[in-house]
Amino acid sequence: MQVQPYLFFNGRAEEAFAFYARALGAEVIDLMRFKDSPDPPPPGAVPPNSEDKVMHATLRIGASTVMASDGGCSGHTSFQGFSLSLDFPDEQSARKAFDALAEGGTVQMPIGKTFFSPCFGMVADKFGMGWMVIVLP
Repeated sequence: MQVQPYLFFNGRAEEAFAFYARALGAEVIDLMRFKDSPDPPPPGAVPPNSEDKVMHATLRIGASTVMASDGGCSGHTSFQGFSLSLDFPDEQSARKAFDALAEGGTVQMPIGKTFFSPCFGMVADKFGMGWMVIVLP
């Protein structure tokens, strides 16, 4: 059994995918738009003019899989109560990813040495997704 995060970007999925490709080297493995569904959606399930939005996508970030959707296409993301943790083999790659994720986002804990890691930081990216970046000792 695996646990895989499923993220709802509410209309900003493709923008997020491009950002994560640049910041983390993420790769879109699979993508289906609402208009590609073989079955018509239930009435009211897809907001008007959202046919080209992402119904489902699979991203690969390093060795991990993250699934995502535009969900209700409201334009407002709300990621609360969790963060995604990225571990890196060295401080240079950790800092590079942290700085990229911080572009347009909010640094919650500056990246630096802690008692449990030579390099750790927390950031919410411009979509509000929380990330914890760490070099494991």
